Amino acid sequence: MADNSLAHRAQHPTRTEPMNLPPKAPPTNHGHTVAAWTTTWVVVTGAVVVALAMVLELLWLVWVGAVLMLLGLVLGKVLQLMGYGQGGAQTRARQRGRAGH
Repeated sequence: MADNSLAHRAQHPTRTEPMNLPPKAPPTNHGHTVAAWTTTWVVVTGAVVVALAMVLELLWLVWVGAVLMLLGLVLGKVLQLMGYGQGGAQTRARQRGRAGH
C-alpha cells in the first residue's frame, strides 16, 4: 500500500515536466473536408447495404456493399490527392472564402 501521508508527500515532492507544444497550430477544419465527408457517406452507405443484405440473406448484395465501401475509401484518397483533403489547396481556398470556417 502506498504511503500518501502528508509527511511522505512533503519529503517526496511531485516533479512536473515542461509542456511541449506542437510547433504550429493544427488546421481549424477538424476534418470537415470534401474528401472526409464523401468517404464517410459512401462507406456508411456501403455498410447499410451490407447490413440489409445480411438480413435479406443475399450474398451478391453483401459483395456489392463491400465493393461500395472499398470504392468509398479509394474515392476519398483520390479527393485528398486532388487537394480536397486536410491542408489541400482546394480546402484552403474554400476556407479563405468562408473566413476560415
